[in-house]
Amino acid sequence: MKTMKIYEPAMCCATGLCGVGVDPELLRISAVLNTLKQNGVEVRRFNLNSAPGEFVKNKTVTGYLRKFGPDKLPVTLVDGVLMIAGRYPTNRELTSWLELSDDVLGGDCL
Repeated sequence: MKTMKIYEPAMCCATGLCGVGVDPELLRISAVLNTLKQNGVEVRRFNLNSAPGEFVKNKTVTGYLRKFGPDKLPVTLVDGVLMIAGRYPTNRELTSWLELSDDVLGGDCL
């Protein structure tokens, strides 16, 4: 099974789902990541605020941050390969990269 890591900008908590104005995209990606985990995908999520060491440990992410800065996060890696940066992946992208059936994440949804 594939391994996916998402390196996210500094947020108030691990998921960014706290406070009054919850970003719908953060809500979507949190639900999607839970579904992926339930389907055997190893998913790791790192917040720049709470896990800066993880950003430093990964040379791909460190290089990206040096070039583009933290304003261009999140960054998604699958098996160590940078797949997308600057936004969260769509459900279709995730199922393709992780070699999963489209119906795992609800078909054509974002």
